[in-house]
Amino acid sequence: MFAKVYSAVPRGVEALRVQVEVDARPGVPLLVVVGLPDAAVREARERVLAAIRHLGCKIETKSIVVNLSPAEERKEGALLDLAIAVGVLIAAGLLRAAEGMTEWLVGELSLDGVLRPVRGVLPIVEAATAAGAAVVLPAANLGEAAVVRGARLHPAETLAAVVGHLSGEAPLATVAGGNGHWAPWRCLPGPDLADVAGHEVAKRALEIAAAGGHHMLMLGPPGSGKTMLAQRLPGILPPLDEDEALVTTKVYSVAPGVPRPDGLVVQRPFRAPHHTISAAGLVGGGSMPRPGEISLAHNGVLFLDEVTEFRRDVLEVLRQPLESGRVVISRAAGTLTFPARFQLVAAANPCPCGHLGDPRRECRCTPPAVLQYRSRLSGPLLDRIDLQLEVASVPYRDLARTGGAEPSAAVRERVLSARERAALRLRQSGRRTNAEIEAAEVRRFCQPDGEGERLLELAAGKLGLSARAVHRVLKVARTIADLEAGDHVLARHIAEAIAYRSLDRRPVS
Repeated sequence: MFAKVYSAVPRGVEALRVQVEVDARPGVPLLVVVGLPDAAVREARERVLAAIRHLGCKIETKSIVVNLSPAEERKEGALLDLAIAVGVLIAAGLLRAAEGMTEWLVGELSLDGVLRPVRGVLPIVEAATAAGAAVVLPAANLGEAAVVRGARLHPAETLAAVVGHLSGEAPLATVAGGNGHWAPWRCLPGPDLADVAGHEVAKRALEIAAAGGHHMLMLGPPGSGKTMLAQRLPGILPPLDEDEALVTTKVYSVAPGVPRPDGLVVQRPFRAPHHTISAAGLVGGGSMPRPGEISLAHNGVLFLDEVTEFRRDVLEVLRQPLESGRVVISRAAGTLTFPARFQLVAAANPCPCGHLGDPRRECRCTPPAVLQYRSRLSGPLLDRIDLQLEVASVPYRDLARTGGAEPSAAVRERVLSARERAALRLRQSGRRTNAEIEAAEVRRFCQPDGEGERLLELAAGKLGLSARAVHRVLKVARTIADLEAGDHVLARHIAEAIAYRSLDRRPVS
């Protein structure tokens, strides 16, 4: 007897529909899975047979072949367990399902037939909804799946419940997705700028970075507050809108090693990988590519502390995602694209000992040692970082002062206003922030006045700014003007933007 049921597996942050074809005939007891299954899918054979036996059914007299179509695409994970089990039951004549069954079946089976939650449910439900199909899935995945508008979901606890549903004897409840799930201002309290003493210049740079979506590098001695400042950037960024939240949740839905989402991710991510991370861990990879840290930071902040301790090859792979906002990973099994539009915040010591420019401790590093240390950050990578500033240690009198610091909520209001101005100006291009302005559009949107033009020309000559660095200065100046609600980029905006290019100045001698 022949049966056909539908399921899916994740492909990047999208889904691949899988047609599970099952043929069962009298013969030597056997269950074979073909169609490029990985080890987890091949092991489904044992889970499926045990779960079916737990139902009280016997298929020991059947020779069963399961084909996963399309056969040329590799299938991995335990998501297909439920579909294979239902296909086997139908083909063996143990389940009479309704004619023209179109539900997609997703879930991992335990040996006693309990449905366990799986990864990648969100993109699968999105694809099924686009195809007009309902989804039968583990009840534990309902919170994640229900964020998809228009979805029809049948949550189940066990294989027996799914069998009762498909036979019509005990239909499962139907849950409609996307009903009242979106609350755009659901911001949980986090680290506040009001807790940071001193650092007025760094706070100003952080505000500019948030308003324009600019990447940022902080140089300062150990304990000067670089990490504290970076942790407060998400708190002054605008909240995620619904589309951003959905894409971010899809990344976390398919990514291993991170908490599985139970509903939409509504907080901007903050990722801070250790400097020992590999290139594959940072950008994604594996035989079947998985999202890396830069994709987990999509629509949020990627913080690289002690950035000069990262391997050079690891840092260099950031260059393309910083420009394009996505990462393309090619492997023998295929090519996948993951979103990676994040704000980079990097922090480093100014020299190997960390005390160059620190009035409290003497630096004993030689100029060649300082140059070699800073050369770990390549020129092309530095060109892509808009704001480069030195963060000095805070004097005790500022640390002892209490109250009076501006809270993150007040800064966020200015950031929102500046972003609205930028979005209105860029609405025809589809971009939202000044950092995303294309090179061909820089002069159109960021043209300075005459005095500002002369100042920029002088700075480009004295600092040796590349064309990309000049464009970065103009974009930052445009953001500073937006924070002042100004229509034009003036010389003072250019001057402040140039001041945030500390590593373009002449090396220490």
